[in-house]
Amino acid sequence: MSTQINTIPASEAVRSAEERIASYDWQEFATELSGYGCAVLPKILTPEECKEIAALYPHEEHFRSHIHMARHGFGKGEYRYFKYPLPDLIGGLRTALYPHLADVANEWNARMGIDQRYPAEHKDFLKQCHDAGQTRPTPLLLQYVPGDFNCLHQDLYGDLAFPLQIAFLLSEPGEDFTGGEFVLTEQRPRMQSRAEVVPLRQGDAVAFAVHNRPVQGTKGNYRVNLRHGVSRVRSGQRHTVGIIFHDAK
Repeated sequence: MSTQINTIPASEAVRSAEERIASYDWQEFATELSGYGCAVLPKILTPEECKEIAALYPHEEHFRSHIHMARHGFGKGEYRYFKYPLPDLIGGLRTALYPHLADVANEWNARMGIDQRYPAEHKDFLKQCHDAGQTRPTPLLLQYVPGDFNCLHQDLYGDLAFPLQIAFLLSEPGEDFTGGEFVLTEQRPRMQSRAEVVPLRQGDAVAFAVHNRPVQGTKGNYRVNLRHGVSRVRSGQRHTVGIIFHDAK
């Protein structure tokens, strides 16, 4: 089986990603994301693309590191971080999704009284990361088998952290695996934590808050703290690709 995603030039992969991303209602998406800390983009990847990306997992030449979660107390399962240059489709999605999320991120920071603002294009934000010594790519491919799970966590890799990220489900629930639901928890000040279980199908993407989001209260906006994870896989095999927009030290 080929280990390459797409034989088309990178510029065409980016253009294809931009075209499919442009078809979504981003105003509705932003409202959902701001209201709940997560929002779904349905069928952003085709089944064929999902299978092609998942098939990269055994091929070490595409990755810079291999993490076994149990060794670090992250849960049970494993993942690999892609190395630069990223596969065309993953790099294209990262580039095309960023401007829509940057608008939300800037609005959130304004509401939370955070001075940081994010540039309109991803290449400019990556330059900020690299100037700060954060040069290692963070998109990753995760693999789960029965009994595996991912503890609730936040993906913060340095002083610069983009406040939103996206995970794409590459496997079909009920066919390729059972269990393995995406879970988001929100720790609200002086209140019980709120849990959100996000139903996804193959090719769907969920965007979610990495760390904090603003919530409107009676005395203005306040910050809530979020963590995300994956519940126990009960059967089969589950693959996910995660796109984090900041690079790591």
